[in-house]
Amino acid sequence: MLRPAKLSPSPRAAISIYREHTMAKTEFQVLKGTRDFLPSQYIPRKRVIRTIEETFELFGFEPMETPALEYAETLREKYGEEGDRLMYTFTDRGGRNVALRYDLTVPLARTMAMYQVDKPFRRYQISPVWRADKPQKGRYREFWQCDVDIIGSREVWADAEILGVTYHALNALGFKHFTMRINNRKLLNGIARYGGLADEAIAVFFRSIDKADKIGWDGVRDELTAKEFSVSLIDKIFALLKPEEGGKETLRRLKNTLHDSDDAREGIAELEEIQRCLLGLDVPATHFTIDVSLVRGLDYYTGPIYETIVDEPKIGSISGGGRYDTLIGLFGGADTPATGGSLGLERIITSMEELGMMTDTATVTQVLVTLFDQSSADASMNVVAELRRSGVNAEVYIKNEKLKRQLAYADRKGIPLVVIVGPEEVEHGTVVLRDMRSKAQLTLGRGVLTEKVRELLTV
Repeated sequence: MLRPAKLSPSPRAAISIYREHTMAKTEFQVLKGTRDFLPSQYIPRKRVIRTIEETFELFGFEPMETPALEYAETLREKYGEEGDRLMYTFTDRGGRNVALRYDLTVPLARTMAMYQVDKPFRRYQISPVWRADKPQKGRYREFWQCDVDIIGSREVWADAEILGVTYHALNALGFKHFTMRINNRKLLNGIARYGGLADEAIAVFFRSIDKADKIGWDGVRDELTAKEFSVSLIDKIFALLKPEEGGKETLRRLKNTLHDSDDAREGIAELEEIQRCLLGLDVPATHFTIDVSLVRGLDYYTGPIYETIVDEPKIGSISGGGRYDTLIGLFGGADTPATGGSLGLERIITSMEELGMMTDTATVTQVLVTLFDQSSADASMNVVAELRRSGVNAEVYIKNEKLKRQLAYADRKGIPLVVIVGPEEVEHGTVVLRDMRSKAQLTLGRGVLTEKVRELLTV
């Protein structure tokens, strides 16, 4: 007996079958150290970014953007050994050796070498960077930096401006308990030479010092000993880097000890001037301190350096920066003075979440306009268009469902107001405005809707 031939499924059916068998069994995930941001996460995140942007612009910094991809040679040997190790590099289809940007400063230096701009040049950039780092709390492989820089000024007033805008940005976000730690690479060089370090060993020595917050001073000592630095040299430098007093007393003692060092004297003078400037920029003295143990690991720093620590949570620095007068010159031409700072968006947001400072709004929509059927659709569209013309964020419910479901949708998303436009409202030329927060509602004429919406949104 002949059996009918088994027909092959259509191409569309075959794709459907394939998806059922493969996608159901596949556990999708993002690369470790990277994240998806759904609207409920991204909306409060954007509010943080806007606050930082507004503060940067308040200080006269202007936005710019650089590519995510650079030629690898542009970035290499600018950050030190660790930077080269953590950089994402690969060969593209054209055989070019490229890299994802490690920070926003080196690409800025490259642009400053390529273009003529009026100086002093003040810019900000808020963009993602990538590092092949070990993910941990507040540390990701893809993360955002919020950078401000001043190009073309050797005066420490520029460094004070960077610290000033950092303080005011954090204050605008709601941070109360944080400290900006300030030091100077010139002072560190003076300390190093006083201790007997050869010039070629200074960078190696201070890379270990930079780990003090992570591994403790005993760990730093062990690491330096393993690198064959003498105990007497380590002790001599540690005595200067770990003073019991702070601030002015530290500088006074170092001024006496290092009076023969031109670098140290210049570094101390700059730190003293920065302190005076900060007070003039409405930065309280309680929010900054001189910390001579601060190193910051990047090799391109040449003068004042700084980072910000919040008291709680213990998450490490949430901002950092410094002067880099020789970096732009590495791309050709004369050295160009420059200073800048970076706010770490991820650590800022993590800190704000733990401190209960983040808003929990899951939507940008301020008003939902209902839609029921064809008879009221035109009126619903007219209402939502009217609200949008007045600058109100409004959406129309674009499914034909009962009022209960539409109200439940607004409630889930946290939309504060709902405008009900049904056949009865169309007939009478009215709308019903419902406040989802208080559950109160009132019937209004169309002509006064926008005014009433604005009034309720300010409550």
